[in-house]
Amino acid sequence: MRIIIKPIITEKMTAITEKMPERYAFRVSPDANKIEIKNAVEAMYNVKVESVNTMNYDGKRKSRYTKSGLLRGKQSSFKKAVITLKKGDTIDFFGNI
Repeated sequence: MRIIIKPIITEKMTAITEKMPERYAFRVSPDANKIEIKNAVEAMYNVKVESVNTMNYDGKRKSRYTKSGLLRGKQSSFKKAVITLKKGDTIDFFGNI
C-alpha cells in the first residue's frame, strides 16, 4: 500500500513553511493512520518526525457551462497530513531537479 501520494506545494503551504521551516504537507492515502504516515515519511526522507496532524477533505460538486450544455462532475475527496519535523531537519523537494 502506498501511503504518501505526493507533497502539497501551494502558496499557502509555502508561506507556512517559511514561518515554520520544519512543517510540510503531504497528500496521503485515506485509510492511512498517523503512525503509518510517520514511518513512511521517516523512511522516505531520512528525517525524524515529531508530530503528524491529519485532515479529511470531502469532494465538491462542480458544474460548468459550455457550448454543448451544462457539464457536472465531482472533485475527489482526499486526506492531507501536516508533518512537523525535529528541529534542524529539512526536506528538499527540488534537490534532484
